Amino acid sequence: MGIKKKNKVSAQFQMSSLTDIIFLLLIFFMLTSSLIVPNALNLKLPGTETRTTVTTDPSQINITQAGNIVYNGETVSLNQLQRAFRSEADQRRGVSRYTVAVTVHPSAKIEHVVDVLDLAYRMRVNTIMVDRTR
Repeated sequence: MGIKKKNKVSAQFQMSSLTDIIFLLLIFFMLTSSLIVPNALNLKLPGTETRTTVTTDPSQINITQAGNIVYNGETVSLNQLQRAFRSEADQRRGVSRYTVAVTVHPSAKIEHVVDVLDLAYRMRVNTIMVDRTR
């Protein structure tokens, strides 16, 4: 008597479980990527549609090579600069936004520039970067 074995090895690959895992990973990465907020400066780049015209001469801020902040000819700290921005905003009372021209020494550290620009952004002060090389 010959007994045949009916155990055949299937050469097929089941894709259904793999596609489920891929869709779950895709949904996970889509949800987590929308929750990530880049920590960057909100810079106003040239070429935007909104344009601001400055009718008065803006105040001058110079950042020296040593990182000192010179505001309208006087050396000030960041706290003093904040107080100056606040007093200027109080004088204007919503008529127009305060504008300052920022000039940076070519070898000044970027941290000092970021501190001043961040303060201006928080105080809602328009900033104009002035190129010294021209």
